[in-house]
Amino acid sequence: MRGAGDHLSIGERVAFYRARRGLTQAVLASLVGRSEDWLSKIERGEREIRRLDILGEVASALRVSLADLLGQPVLLEDDHEHDDIPAIRDALMAPRRLSGVLFTDDPEAWPANIEHVSSLTEAAWDSYQHGRIGRTVVLLPELIRATQSLEADATNGGRGAALSARIHHLATTTLTKIGEFDLTWISAERAMKAADRSDDPLVLASAARAGTHALLAIGRYDAAIELGLNARSWLTPRLRRNDPAALSLLGMLNLRMATAASRRHDRATTTELLAEADAAAQQLGADANYWNTSFGPTNVMLHRLTAALDLGDIGYVTEHGPRVDSSVLPTVRQVAHAIDLAKAHSYAAQDDKAISALLAAEAKSPQLVRHNPGVREVVRDIHRRTPSTGGRGSEILALAERCRAVQ
Repeated sequence: MRGAGDHLSIGERVAFYRARRGLTQAVLASLVGRSEDWLSKIERGEREIRRLDILGEVASALRVSLADLLGQPVLLEDDHEHDDIPAIRDALMAPRRLSGVLFTDDPEAWPANIEHVSSLTEAAWDSYQHGRIGRTVVLLPELIRATQSLEADATNGGRGAALSARIHHLATTTLTKIGEFDLTWISAERAMKAADRSDDPLVLASAARAGTHALLAIGRYDAAIELGLNARSWLTPRLRRNDPAALSLLGMLNLRMATAASRRHDRATTTELLAEADAAAQQLGADANYWNTSFGPTNVMLHRLTAALDLGDIGYVTEHGPRVDSSVLPTVRQVAHAIDLAKAHSYAAQDDKAISALLAAEAKSPQLVRHNPGVREVVRDIHRRTPSTGGRGSEILALAERCRAVQ
């Protein structure tokens, strides 16, 4: 971990980095167009920054990443055999990835068995969607190391590049879920470049989705929309009409762009993109999982709730969120929905409901909950305003300790 400790709140991390940069509260506040009193309350924990676009502005003024302010994730210490984030980093940043020419005699550049790698890739995707994030983390280093030889082996044709794109897409989404934002751009860029070489529009559509994931993770919302619009424009005439896979991928691009628009607080664009995604979902006719998209009417509704949360419509989320049955979707989406509900309930000072939502999500996938920076922030806030004695206080403290929200 670097910088401010993960046990600090967002406000405390802002104060930490402000002091490190030698800035006064007045100077930093002016850089982000806010009052000194506003910043003082943020740093003292009397006020929260709920909008990611504002948090992104503060991070930019402090010359740190959004991940630095959200708090760097801990490794998967609760499953020592699954603590392979450093191995993923090594696989993505190995010198041999910079040049196939310079490392032609490297044993790791020898041809990989495409059938074996394909089978492992599907197993890794399955683990990810079922919330077994540790198992996915274990498989990713081997899969990433295999991609260079898959792409270089001419006998694979475009299949090797397509499989590489799929592997790097999985790496992007997995790393995003556990807060390893500095690696997401590397894996997303590899996914896009491999997809370009695959000569398959569906592969490129899927990789573009990974690209929007990476851009969203680092707070580049305009760039995420730009990528999504270009991908949608290029892909639409190249995909078969009424193809369920194409509908799902284009629908997910619209949902990713809607999330970016809501995070930059653009209500009109958010509404338009959600409507386009909903039209695709209605045309699809049911919740499905083509290309691991989990796309369909239910997922559109979940994204509508996420957008409402970003736009500050807390009452809408607390009213409509509990009514949505997300059990038809993979575990990873169910957990994301529960986390959104917990955030909304926390913002509305409905702490019991927030904790209940998080405990239900934790029962489905402990790792997705415990290693989520947003969850850590919610739990930390609730813990601070809950009496330490008593049954509920003890329950919240236990959850906070499992999430490493307190020391």
